[in-house]
Amino acid sequence: MSASGGTKAIVAALGANLAIAASKFVAFVFSGSSSMLAESVHSLADSGNQFLLLLGGKKAQREATPQHPFGYGRERYIYAFLVSVVLFTVGGMFAIYEGYEKILHPHELEHWYWPVGVLVFAIIAEGFSFRTAIKESNEVRGKLSWTEFVRRAKAPELPVVLLEDLGALVGLVLALGGVGLALITGDSIWDGIGTICIGVLLVLIAVVLAAETKSLLLGEAAGTDVVQQIEAAMVDGETVTRVIHMRTLHLGPEELLIAAKIAVRHDDTAADVAAAINAAEDRIRAAVPIARVIYLEPDIYCEAEAAKGPDREATPGGPAPHTAGH
Repeated sequence: MSASGGTKAIVAALGANLAIAASKFVAFVFSGSSSMLAESVHSLADSGNQFLLLLGGKKAQREATPQHPFGYGRERYIYAFLVSVVLFTVGGMFAIYEGYEKILHPHELEHWYWPVGVLVFAIIAEGFSFRTAIKESNEVRGKLSWTEFVRRAKAPELPVVLLEDLGALVGLVLALGGVGLALITGDSIWDGIGTICIGVLLVLIAVVLAAETKSLLLGEAAGTDVVQQIEAAMVDGETVTRVIHMRTLHLGPEELLIAAKIAVRHDDTAADVAAAINAAEDRIRAAVPIARVIYLEPDIYCEAEAAKGPDREATPGGPAPHTAGH
């Protein structure tokens, strides 16, 4: 995902949510609708979430230090995880509580045209934000379905904004339904039911976001297509004859670590091997620009040893496990 595309979607969502939050709160003051209060808090929480995403993107740009030699790319994952926590607590749980209170202590809606007018305005504004997120996502998701895109994206910003905007639109429809049923039936309990539905929706979205960002925080490998590109670039058939084992790890959305054991010819000199490794690294970086850290270990290919896997392969001259990296 391009950083510019993610930033554009975040800024569009931030502008829409700030305007919507203000209008929803005004509607709550005039109408007393719990759906409006829940939705205003929801939009305010979303605005805070966009600030968190922008802050995470800024902090991730810091240079590597001796204490953090691989840089700060994962800051973006940490702040995306915080977004899910805020959405769960401030958005979802607050809405469920408000809806429960409204059902226990219902009161008639006043000035119904305020919430209805604001909800129509909010749907239009959120639709604009959602359209921007879809447009930016379409430029990077390729042939992936939307579910696959959310699950496989290494950059968290666009999936977060997409799910937030989708949740906001569905929540607005639920709020409009709750207010509408309260007006039609004359029973404001429907407003509370709509508020609880909004809360449940936000909790579900928060759980999905938390699960996806947790996976990124734990460390995900490169996608299958990227792995294939790396292997194709690494092997030239002359100096590097095959990839024996390889592991990849995203240090951040645009930073990839590669550790591999490569097969070289048994009669190559040390100078030949060093030149082969340098050339292989150049080919990898040309094919996959996000490959920032590369560790290649030369070896003579042995089918029996390779079959044991990278964690069980014996070192030459000893039984200790053999791991990556010169």
